[in-house]
Amino acid sequence: MKVLVYSAKAFEIPYLEDLNRGKHKLTFIEDSLTSDTAIKAIGYEAISIFSADNASNIVLEKLKDFGVKHITLRSAGFDNVNLFSAKDLGVKVANVPAYSPHAIAEHAVAILMALNRHILLSNERVKRFNFDINNLVGFDLNNKTVGILGTGKIGSVMTKIMHGFGCKLLGFDINENKNLSEQYHLKYVSLNALCKEADIISIHLPLNTETQYLINKKTINLMKPNCLIINTARGAVINSKDLLDALINKDISGFATDVYEHEKSVFFKDRSFNIPEDNILIRLNALPNVLITGHHAFLTDEALTNIAETTIYNLDCWSDNKESENELHF
Repeated sequence: MKVLVYSAKAFEIPYLEDLNRGKHKLTFIEDSLTSDTAIKAIGYEAISIFSADNASNIVLEKLKDFGVKHITLRSAGFDNVNLFSAKDLGVKVANVPAYSPHAIAEHAVAILMALNRHILLSNERVKRFNFDINNLVGFDLNNKTVGILGTGKIGSVMTKIMHGFGCKLLGFDINENKNLSEQYHLKYVSLNALCKEADIISIHLPLNTETQYLINKKTINLMKPNCLIINTARGAVINSKDLLDALINKDISGFATDVYEHEKSVFFKDRSFNIPEDNILIRLNALPNVLITGHHAFLTDEALTNIAETTIYNLDCWSDNKESENELHF
């Protein structure tokens, strides 16, 4: 099968090539999928896209006209794909549903700890041989209340890790996981109750119509002034302007994230010589109580192996006229 791989990153190409083992003819391009770059898919039966690629209705219609029949995502999230249009057009779409929940959850813990214990500021000082430890006070995680928004695969791992720290655990999800309640004493509560009680809120929800801007001025106003928010899910689960206002007004204590609401036009490229004209991102990035990483929570050897393996598997199924269990349906 001829496959065009959009948004190909240097770090992932060796994994895809190794696990492909010459079965499919893969062509890698750095360009992201947009209405303008869709034309590059002419002559390809399938394409592979990443989380920042645009597979909206207009783009899908173009791809269909160009002969594309299959789209395999190298991600778990699929909010960038119009599945309704894909179904109507007869374009099959599959994702990588669980490449490594440990990678994401562990990154959430890493940025939580770095923010809480001021690791970056401390390291910057030491690099200059400044060993002053004033203004580096954090808090013990032990006995703190952690609210887990979304207790699916990633949220479940986060629950286990936080339980190991000795935290009290609150959960919010439309589907309650009884095992988490029994083994790790996670207590399911309403969103409002979680926001009121949690010292730390960690977000692990997919982005959809119910979760967009779930964290907004109203829910933030319920939170403790010392609350930390951690987001390794999707940027638009949080209203960025409301969050910025809360941080500036000290309504909450800090924010650590691997994602951003408007990241599609910003992330995955070196912007140091062309700083994005995004006032909210610039102001968030300037705050001392904000830590931002560039959507690389998934970036572990294990995760990249699983992503490549599942991507090739999806292509194998379609090549053999079989349905992949990873296909997305509405």
